[in-house]
Amino acid sequence: MHARAPFFFAFALTAGLLGFGYYLEYAKGLEPCPMCMMQRLAFLGVAAIGLIAALHGPQGAVRRFYGVLIALPAGIGGAVATRQIWLQHLPADRVPECGPGWNYMIDAYPLADVIRQALRGTGDCAEVSWTFLGRSIPEWSVIWFALLFIGGLMLLVARPQHWLVTGRTGPEAA
Repeated sequence: MHARAPFFFAFALTAGLLGFGYYLEYAKGLEPCPMCMMQRLAFLGVAAIGLIAALHGPQGAVRRFYGVLIALPAGIGGAVATRQIWLQHLPADRVPECGPGWNYMIDAYPLADVIRQALRGTGDCAEVSWTFLGRSIPEWSVIWFALLFIGGLMLLVARPQHWLVTGRTGPEAA
């Protein structure tokens, strides 16, 4: 296993998850809510950092820094997904009213207002429109974000074994 492998894995995983999200949107007609779009941006952040790090092949402190950079959007995305899960489990009379869609907000509001409104959530964010194995999209997102966050932290604290970095084994690896 090469030192670039965990970063390429993070990139490939999130690219696959984003691809599946676009499949659900364009092939299955599921319109993403503002919180879903924020989670997409977090997955995109992890993918971009993973790709850059995989191309860079960092060692030592830079490798740990990339671990932190991967953990940050994963943690933020996990927090947004957790809030959406909370909205999905509210009683019907406590669900917020539907608000404007993501594209309209991006066109009409300043970025800070878009983020604030998206984090507040809307009735659209409380809908469960797709499940797999009894879990909604944000519930699956929390799982993936948690794994990416833990992976980023592992890159921060773990020291790669010399044989993992060089690919050599035996006495010459030392």
